[in-house]
Amino acid sequence: MRTFSTTLLLLLTAIPATAATPPPWVEVSSPHFIVISDTNEKQARKLAGQFERMRSLFQTVLPHAGGDASLPITVMALKDRKGFQSLEPASYLGEGKLNLAGLFLRTADRNYILLRLDTEGSHPYSVVYHEYTHFILRKAVWLPLWLNEGLAEFYQNTDIDDKGVRLGEPSANDILFLRENRLIPLPTLFAVDHNSPYYREEEKGSVFYSESWALTHFIEMGDFEKKTTRLQDYVNLVGKNVDPVVAARQAFGDLTRLQKDLDIYISTGNYHQFEMKSTFTSDDASFKALPITLTDANAVRADILANNKRQPEARALLDAVLAEDPKNALAHETMGSLAFRDHNIATAKKWYGEAVQLNSQSYMANINFAIFSLMDRDTGNDALIESSLRQAIKLEPGLAPAYDALAHFYVERRKNLDEARMLSLQAVQIEPEEVRYRLNAAMVAMAQQNPDNALAILHAALEIAKIGSDIAMVNQQIQRIQRYQTQLENVHDFENRRSTHETASETHTIVLPETTSTDSEVHYSDAPPTGPHTTVRGVLRAVRCSYPTVLTLTVDHAGKLTSLYSNNYYRIPFSTLDYVPTGNLDPCKGIEGMKASVEYIDVTGQPVAGQIVSIELSK
Repeated sequence: MRTFSTTLLLLLTAIPATAATPPPWVEVSSPHFIVISDTNEKQARKLAGQFERMRSLFQTVLPHAGGDASLPITVMALKDRKGFQSLEPASYLGEGKLNLAGLFLRTADRNYILLRLDTEGSHPYSVVYHEYTHFILRKAVWLPLWLNEGLAEFYQNTDIDDKGVRLGEPSANDILFLRENRLIPLPTLFAVDHNSPYYREEEKGSVFYSESWALTHFIEMGDFEKKTTRLQDYVNLVGKNVDPVVAARQAFGDLTRLQKDLDIYISTGNYHQFEMKSTFTSDDASFKALPITLTDANAVRADILANNKRQPEARALLDAVLAEDPKNALAHETMGSLAFRDHNIATAKKWYGEAVQLNSQSYMANINFAIFSLMDRDTGNDALIESSLRQAIKLEPGLAPAYDALAHFYVERRKNLDEARMLSLQAVQIEPEEVRYRLNAAMVAMAQQNPDNALAILHAALEIAKIGSDIAMVNQQIQRIQRYQTQLENVHDFENRRSTHETASETHTIVLPETTSTDSEVHYSDAPPTGPHTTVRGVLRAVRCSYPTVLTLTVDHAGKLTSLYSNNYYRIPFSTLDYVPTGNLDPCKGIEGMKASVEYIDVTGQPVAGQIVSIELSK
């Protein structure tokens, strides 16, 4: 049970440096976890075993979630509250804030569990169990939000010890809250998504979480006692894209009756819980243990601080780490992460490049160096970028961003497009819930001149998109491709009419579509350019689209004008640097006067300087 702190503990007494003894640090590695602690080896081994049993339990009770971690999760276990507060998010610090005992931290690079070991209460790690449930359910993108949260609430009060396992202990706070507040009608509850006020607004959200727990608990216990499979039937239906409300009626029966039964269940308080014999064991003695230096421990602590949005403290600790150990690879990686958060891509690339040199076996250093090189429009290190991405895939075959980045690299360089297609599909397979991988897979299909395949990929992306901005981006791409197909149809129609005209030796004039350019004497080469890549930054001027899909523009940079073109503006990868566009981005009408970074390939013998490769817009 969570408690609340009344004061913020601060270290007020100065201790002379000569009298301070650095705390011992130990690292224990089990098959799926790395425990780093300032206690002792025995305690660290016990924790690693506890988390291995936790993992085994969740793999048993949620066998079809498919979200097991492919990489070890790092557990930072601190012996007391002071050590824990030195790392937890600043939003939890201060008088009257939640006094956390544990925290699950998911980052782009790593996954951390942060623990304090001096806690009291019956469920000190409820937050960890709650978030770990979400973690292993993360690939079940089709799971309705009420059930996703309901299962996390259900399993957060799990107890695992040497005697056995207890699941589903009721939450007294949830019960009291539901008895004092009006429940959400079940058809509304089943339809709640990430954009719903029942999920986003605090007052309504509290009812949503508590009621989701109560309904999950009610059905789970009912299925167990009556030997029915209603909850699994419901999961199977929504997994087949059946509407969550329709699926509920099919699996649970009359929803009005279910609502009444739930009301009675909450009011009577006749709750049960599962008890399982201790079948989840681990060989704690087989775990590898080694002492680690304070400098190495501080490198991990700095990475946690950076990901908990405590950047000033992270930088100060990193400075100390690098002063002590200039070759600390993790410190270089975290410095790269901080540079990226400051939108300094060139500096991020530098730090990650140095991390690769220090530790070529770091998959994250390899992939981030490559990604930031691509973002920095670095065309002079293609061999190193490609080898870094391949090394990342070799080191960690389950790393979706590496497959996606290598596919993107090949599309930008207009080579190995068949391999790019396989790479992008691999990224989607590894993380089907990630919309941007599907967007990039559609981009690969367009590079292969296969708009039908691209549309199929994007329509599948719409089915799993949850965030409004993701939905908007997918719809925008669909509309662009549909316009492209219309243009192609116009071209084919014109070519057919021209062929008929030439065969029949007719003398009448064929009228071209309204989008036809009046500059009929200007022809831009369709041959793939072979010149060097160049990037120019400035303001877009004289943006013009002409028949069928030609885009010409001029980049005004410090008074110098660079004229560029593309014969197919639907193949130009557009991105934004410091804002999210609203509505559809029309390259023919919506980018005039905008700031941009345009990458192009030099061409010769043309009325323009180069052929556009990509455009990055900014405010």
